[in-house]
Amino acid sequence: MAKAKTNYTCTECGGIVNKWAGQCPSCGQWNTLVETIMEAAGNRFSGKHQSLAQTAPVLNLSDIEASDVPRFGTGIEEFDRVLGGGLVPGGVVLIGGDPGIGKSTLLLQALSNLTKIKKVLYVSGEESGAQIALRANRLALDTHGLALQAEIQLEKILNTLADHKPEVVVIDSIQTIYSDALSSAPGSVAQVRECAAQLTRVAKTMNITMILVGHVTKEGALAGPRVLEHIVDTVLYFEGDTHSSFRLVRAIKNRFGAVNELGVFAMTERGLKGVSNPSALFLSQHESQVAGSCVMVTQEGTRPLLVEIQALVDSSFAPNAKRLSVGLEQNRLAMLLAVLHRHAGVAAFDQDVFINAVGGVKIAEPAADLAVLLAINSSMRNKPLPRSLVVFGEVGLAGEIRPAPRGQERLKEAAKLGFTIAMIPKANAPKQKIEGLTIIAVDRIDEAMSRIRDIDDAN
Repeated sequence: MAKAKTNYTCTECGGIVNKWAGQCPSCGQWNTLVETIMEAAGNRFSGKHQSLAQTAPVLNLSDIEASDVPRFGTGIEEFDRVLGGGLVPGGVVLIGGDPGIGKSTLLLQALSNLTKIKKVLYVSGEESGAQIALRANRLALDTHGLALQAEIQLEKILNTLADHKPEVVVIDSIQTIYSDALSSAPGSVAQVRECAAQLTRVAKTMNITMILVGHVTKEGALAGPRVLEHIVDTVLYFEGDTHSSFRLVRAIKNRFGAVNELGVFAMTERGLKGVSNPSALFLSQHESQVAGSCVMVTQEGTRPLLVEIQALVDSSFAPNAKRLSVGLEQNRLAMLLAVLHRHAGVAAFDQDVFINAVGGVKIAEPAADLAVLLAINSSMRNKPLPRSLVVFGEVGLAGEIRPAPRGQERLKEAAKLGFTIAMIPKANAPKQKIEGLTIIAVDRIDEAMSRIRDIDDAN
């Protein structure tokens, strides 16, 4: 029997080469080429569903009537927030996360709520119907009207969609689905790409809301080629430690809403429950004031969150002092320490510096700079910052403090949670006074350090 011809496909960009190499010639990524079986041109699109391309009329953009996208809620407030307000008819959502983090649980809860207003279908490729029924019983869900199909063959699933005509479909998971048109194994790059494309086409043509569950790699990215993320409308990631009871769902792509929107859940015996006040998760409860702790207001999508930044500065006994950052960018820490030395006269070249964002949240925005430097200075001086102080602001290389977006919303959130002092960039100073909040507006890092020392002397 002749050996099947193979080629190598990049899991990042989908590029195809004839022989394996350590680096993809198309995108330059390393160790991303995986072997796939070459398909004959004649049988690639055999069967009932033959082509992804359909002829569409050419229209003038000005003649197309623009209207708001209709949405419907899932009955889970935090999930709807991440989606941008709810699910969209004809929209395709890709949700990924580590095994056991709660993807199937969340979707089963959402489908149980949707059965009251929509015709739904749960397609399971990983679990049997009995296993899903046991989970539903454990979560005490109402499953009347929730249709279930345990199937992994794409053609059979597409025929079920054509016959059953559901309005909401969950595919759990896309890596288990295979098409007879391809001879490669389920989960291969070719199968994942082809099945996702076929399901997306059907969702658009039949106006079905489709949710695809995707596996993640050991690096934390969605398994399969990056084209999988490009063809869907929304990409959601589950974050959080499986040993913790809290889960974060973040939107990294959303054609119908804001990106970087965050939903916070708590895993309970009855499934995932939304957390109404997530700021409480990211603030440590100290019985007394401690040095090296500073509270900042970060913006996750449209939601302001209060997060505690902790710093520990200790004498270094190694030739090279350590710089460790958890939840914040490591390289930015080294830059901020240089700014602190040059423009505020605080040297840490002989000190080990450790930074941590409480609660496991990851902060990517530069508005955390001022909080990081104040926490470091507090730890070095071994003097705690005022308990009621909240800060935000980006620090530039020249020592200036730059404004952060949505400053008013950040300040209102801080005042709502009982903070009475806010140190912010001068450009973010509100025109109208916020009740219960004293504003300290600064435009340079040395001025910020001086104002903190004045507060300490006054106390």
